[in-house]
Amino acid sequence: MQLDPTDTAVIVVDMQNGFCHPDGALYAPDSEAAVDPVAELVADAREAGASVVFTRDVHPPEQFEDAHYYDEFDRWGEHVLEGSWEAELVEDLDPREGDDELVVVKHTYDAFYQTQLEGWLDAHGVDDLVICGTLANVCVLHTASSAGLRDYRPILAEDAVGFIEADHREYALEHADWLFGEVTDRDAIEFAE
Repeated sequence: MQLDPTDTAVIVVDMQNGFCHPDGALYAPDSEAAVDPVAELVADAREAGASVVFTRDVHPPEQFEDAHYYDEFDRWGEHVLEGSWEAELVEDLDPREGDDELVVVKHTYDAFYQTQLEGWLDAHGVDDLVICGTLANVCVLHTASSAGLRDYRPILAEDAVGFIEADHREYALEHADWLFGEVTDRDAIEFAE
């Protein structure tokens, strides 16, 4: 799969301490295992000149106090609270200052919902998105589906996706491949020169 780096972005979903570090409230070993593959994908993208976007799931402590139905704290417990160590990206992933990198703070599973992501991608002429990160069946899946509905080409890097249970990962990747995107290994992704 050859991608033009001038219109491609790697989207790194929620590789944060709260999910990827053993001390995190929602730690999953397979999210931690995804750190190195994600870092390698980011390095390849940077070397080729592709854009890189990191998302951070961040919740103000009062976010769900007036919720009618959507309450992540009720489902998951308090996690990645605003200003906390849990909300920070893992140490091995270091966003760079510059025009071709962005950190998106999001408050839901979908990185496009009420964020600057779509406008930034459009302003940078991005059409193809290589999506990696965690969790496969939650924020990765919802961000990828939202991208597809916005007419981006979502490509999920299956060996750079974290999960809680293997069948959750399998479901998410099969669903994405069937309905709105593509799924491939990192090794199959090449950035054209």
